[in-house]
Amino acid sequence: MAFYQAARWQKAISLALLVAALALPSVLTAFGQEFYIGFATRVLIFALAASSLNLVLGFGGMVSLGHAAFLGAGAYVAAICQQAGINEALIAFPAAMLVAGLFALGVGAISLRTRGVYFIMITLAFAQMAYYLFVSARSWGGDDGLSLSSRMTLAGFSLSEDSALFFAALAALTATMVLFGRLADARFGRTLQAIRENETRTEALGYPVFRYRLVAFALGGAFAGLAGALLANLTGLASPNLLQWTQSGTLLVMVIIGGVGYLYGGVVGAVVLLMLEESLVGVTEHWHIVLGLLLLGVVLFAPKGVAALFGKKHG
Repeated sequence: MAFYQAARWQKAISLALLVAALALPSVLTAFGQEFYIGFATRVLIFALAASSLNLVLGFGGMVSLGHAAFLGAGAYVAAICQQAGINEALIAFPAAMLVAGLFALGVGAISLRTRGVYFIMITLAFAQMAYYLFVSARSWGGDDGLSLSSRMTLAGFSLSEDSALFFAALAALTATMVLFGRLADARFGRTLQAIRENETRTEALGYPVFRYRLVAFALGGAFAGLAGALLANLTGLASPNLLQWTQSGTLLVMVIIGGVGYLYGGVVGAVVLLMLEESLVGVTEHWHIVLGLLLLGVVLFAPKGVAALFGKKHG
């Protein structure tokens, strides 16, 4: 009974937060703080990217230090689509997911044959190779990246207004979290979590461990690609810096702060980290010190992450 009451509370809180998010652009506009609509959109996009990593790390137990490669790939696909005359997000965004997912499928097919630190290093190596590929591609802007001439349209509606892109990002994040929640509770998610807990035993029971992990890795890459396409529309630029290992590290920190293996861990981590950065960057240029202290505090006093305070871990 207590479990079902907790589940109902979680759904009620999620619904209340969604309603608050829907009202946010209007409230900010009313108070003359339209700038923060763009900031809130950035938070939503990185929440999506961190959640895609949480699927790989939290549910699949795969510590990837190259996840930003799929984020950057999605951004470049969106920019290349516009360069090719395709300005419709209903075409460009699925294309970004497809390319990033296939890229992740290829990387995973090789990387998942290794374990531990070797897996971490090989994902990092693939990300760095992708980074140098885009840096050297002069037709795609090289070091400067590839600019978008304008924001795309979604089903004929322009995303040029910050509020329009905010709602698009909110819809993408909401749909993703619903899908991830269903996956986590389905047979696929339960098997994936069993692999995370005891790979040898799960394999002994006859489950195709490699296949499950590869599908999860590819799915994580695909949704990171969607976040990248949204981010390119927000900033107006697909930059090689999106593929840097430091960006992967930032996503990893978000998941750790939020809670590894918690459905909303990536979302909570993105909100905490980006709001902390936004509030401190104007106060001191050494805000990273505060971030380090926060991370130290999470590890020492809340090792399960902030999301552990609000919900039960899957698996």
